[in-house]
Amino acid sequence: MKRRTAIAAIFAAVTGVAGMAQAQDFPERPITFLVPWSAGGGTDAVARIVASGLERELGVPVNVVNRTGGNGVVGHQAIASARPDGYTIGMITAEINMMHRQGLTALDYTAYRPLALINTDPAGIHVAADSPLTSAADLVEAVKSGQTIRFSGSGQGSIWHLAMAGLLVRAGLDPAAAVWVPSQGAAPAMQELASRGVEVVLSSVPEADAMVAAGRAKTISIMAKDRDPKHPDLATLAEQTGIDWTVAASWRGVVAPAGTPDDVAARLEQGLEAVYNSAEYKDFMAARGFGMIWADSAGLGAWLADKETQFGEVMTAAGMVAN
Repeated sequence: MKRRTAIAAIFAAVTGVAGMAQAQDFPERPITFLVPWSAGGGTDAVARIVASGLERELGVPVNVVNRTGGNGVVGHQAIASARPDGYTIGMITAEINMMHRQGLTALDYTAYRPLALINTDPAGIHVAADSPLTSAADLVEAVKSGQTIRFSGSGQGSIWHLAMAGLLVRAGLDPAAAVWVPSQGAAPAMQELASRGVEVVLSSVPEADAMVAAGRAKTISIMAKDRDPKHPDLATLAEQTGIDWTVAASWRGVVAPAGTPDDVAARLEQGLEAVYNSAEYKDFMAARGFGMIWADSAGLGAWLADKETQFGEVMTAAGMVAN
């Protein structure tokens, strides 16, 4: 018995030391960074600047892979289903608090090991450059008058879909009074706007900047409490309509699959914080007009739990919860 106990103790000590060495050596090979939305959109752009910074901080390649489809389900599921060893991480978005309520998936935020919250942006209302709509008030009136207004911006049941539904509910309209056209992200939605496939795109202001700068679109309002310092002439929804609707804002967080070891997650979080505080990241976010926000792993966990409650209440009121 004593011999068996001694052998077990030696085995535990050896495997413990091996585990510590493995954690200390992390990472030893390239890391895959999954993005649930299409290349060229805001989430993709933020992921790529973060990946570039992580490569320097961790000393290994960090490869961004876009896994689109299923209105965000495919990519979010791919992150959750990956081996929890730190070599696959991903960027989740507000849709993770919404998709399961739409009956699209059983997946929710508990499938992840939170690492860091790095960005949040309110919804902007974008129309074609020659659109007769010049304000959010014009848009609300057009829907009230019975015009068929097609909206896009991301997938069915996405944060921008919620932005549309909440706007119509707050305006005293049935969310079914307008048409939501799903897309795989802001970039393809803006292309659809330019080709007249839709009349309105809801996305962050930075995601529309390229089309606006090219003279193919214009931003007519922003769903925020205050005006954007980079676009001081852009009036808020409340200023134009009296409607207070700011809950539907996009955000981006970096996670690993649930079960990722504490020490590996801590190393990843450390690298992400260094990237967030770097001049390169700050300059990129400022140049693109993306909002900066930092929360560590515990802070992102609390954020996810809070949004789960908030979105549940709003989606129920907007009739967006599947029966």
